[in-house]
Formats: sequence, C-alpha cells, structure tokens
Amino acid sequence: MRKLLSAVVVLFLMAGLVVAAEVAVVKYDKDKKEVTVKEGDKEATYTISDKTKVTMLDKDGKATEGKLEDLEKRLTSKFADKMKMDITTDKNAITEVKLKGGKKK
Repeated sequence: MRKLLSAVVVLFLMAGLVVAAEVAVVKYDKDKKEVTVKEGDKEATYTISDKTKVTMLDKDGKATEGKLEDLEKRLTSKFADKMKMDITTDKNAITEVKLKGGKKK
C-alpha cells in the first residue's frame, strides 16, 4: 500500500512541473525573447528559446511542425495582441507552442 501511495504522490508532483494552457498574447520583447501572456485574469512572462517546439494547426486540426522564426513572426505582427495559442511551460520557459491558423488558399 505504501508503494502505491508513493507512486501516486510522485505522479502528481511530476504533473505539476509542466503546465499546458490556452493563453492570449499581451506583448513580446524580441530582444529578451520574452512573451507576456494572459490566462484568465492572470498575466505571466515566459521566455522562448531555440529548444521551444512550435506546431502549426490548420482549420481542420492537421498539425505540421513549425519553426521558431514562424512564432517570432506572428508575435511581432500587428495582430499579435489578438493572438491566442496553446503553450506548455516548464518553470519560466515555454517548451511547446501550438499555433492555430487557417489553411492557405
């Protein structure tokens, strides 16, 4: 019984280290590579790096691998403040981003 209880506790502790959420972009600092996002009423600032995995989703939900340059291009566009994305974080860094978009015509 102790082993089972220990395993469950460790499972919950590990799950708490990585958090995934849909957020709205507030601002992006290109020099520091910091993204300020808003989830509900709470704002948080995270960093992006070359290790950040970028996934692009089309209207049909088909996922394709993106590049960090794609993410930065969207974050610096004039519509960045209306952008929503799914992020996975570890401490103060974004480890994965899923960008939703439309199909190219």
